[in-house]
Amino acid sequence: MTVGVFLCLHRRTFGQKEISMSRTLPICCWLVAIAATLSAQPALEKQLQTQLILAADGDTIALPAGNIILSNTLSLDAKKDITIRGAGQDKTTLSFKNQQQGAEGIKVTNAQNIVLEHFTIEDSKGDLIKTQAVNGLVFRDITARWNGKPKKTNGAYALYPVQCQNVRIERCTAIGASDAGIYVGQSDSVWVTRCYAKNNVAGIEIENTTNAWVYENIAAYNTGGVLVFDLPDLPKKRGGHVKVWKNKIIQNNHKNFAPKGNIVGQVPPGTGVMILATNDVEVHDNFIMDNKTASTAIVSYFITELPIKDKEYNPYPSNIHIHDNVYSEGKRTPTRKNKMGTLFWLKFGRRVPHIIYDGIQNPGWLAADGSLQPGYRICIRNNENGTFANIRAHKIGLFKSDISRDSKPYDCELNSLSDKH
Repeated sequence: MTVGVFLCLHRRTFGQKEISMSRTLPICCWLVAIAATLSAQPALEKQLQTQLILAADGDTIALPAGNIILSNTLSLDAKKDITIRGAGQDKTTLSFKNQQQGAEGIKVTNAQNIVLEHFTIEDSKGDLIKTQAVNGLVFRDITARWNGKPKKTNGAYALYPVQCQNVRIERCTAIGASDAGIYVGQSDSVWVTRCYAKNNVAGIEIENTTNAWVYENIAAYNTGGVLVFDLPDLPKKRGGHVKVWKNKIIQNNHKNFAPKGNIVGQVPPGTGVMILATNDVEVHDNFIMDNKTASTAIVSYFITELPIKDKEYNPYPSNIHIHDNVYSEGKRTPTRKNKMGTLFWLKFGRRVPHIIYDGIQNPGWLAADGSLQPGYRICIRNNENGTFANIRAHKIGLFKSDISRDSKPYDCELNSLSDKH
């Protein structure tokens, strides 16, 4: 800072030379501004964290405009009715590129009625925003991203509410997550709307979550667009009642860059929608275009070939309703960098059906004629260009017999889930 001040004063000292040295003025003042900014960052970081600690119920914490460089996680715990508000997505940026302590960018825990809005957050070591055990949560007009090319060292989740209730995620953008851009886990009563998820492994993932409405979003250029999963070994055992409609799920063909061992690492590039081992899911009126491997996959957990140790876990999908979606025309070449994609290539070549069912069924759910009983059925109807195949996999994920392209056993209708907004 001393050098910057000296140079600017130096220009004023030499009278006639002021003209010849005038070009140095912007550089001089720029040096002063940079030095002042750098010296101000730790003070601002301390001020923000102090505000979060001392916030009284009902407070609004204003994030100033500018690029705010942070070295530690910002934490909010056990608060009610708090709003954290930036000056705008294009005006306030929280950068954790040089993060030294903590994993998350922002972490909110054990709270009620929390609103986060109008800012950009980027480049944390771990999740960008994690909220846990929050009842009443809004993410609004937030961009959460990792800069540069997507890579496995990026954090797992951009927006990550877990074990939360009454969650609304609207008009947010999520980019570059090594697991899921928008991930909602073990939660209840969730709305994800008008968001844009791109260049993630999974664009939007609803996991072990009940009562979720996912609508009017764009999921594009991810490995998989929208995933609805129930997984074992989690405190909340069952999700379900998930409605996915009026979304654009486009060109989700990105290389899978999940770290080794992550379940999403098994999602093949070219997946539009994947429904895994969950129940009461309705997918309708979506544009599902140019996803090269599996536009819509309905599968059991057995397809992963991973052992199941959780005795309370149900590995089968049930009560799934796929209808009135629009799929792209023409041929598609599935990925051959993934086991599932390779199997599809060997069986289908460049004519992979848009809707694929693994055919693995719980024997206890079958009627005398071998069909699924009411309450467990897979119904597929009125999908434009919606070609279908049952790959008839058995419990180790291989092909049991010839593939069936007969969709008649699945030409049925279920009651529509409510359009609760």
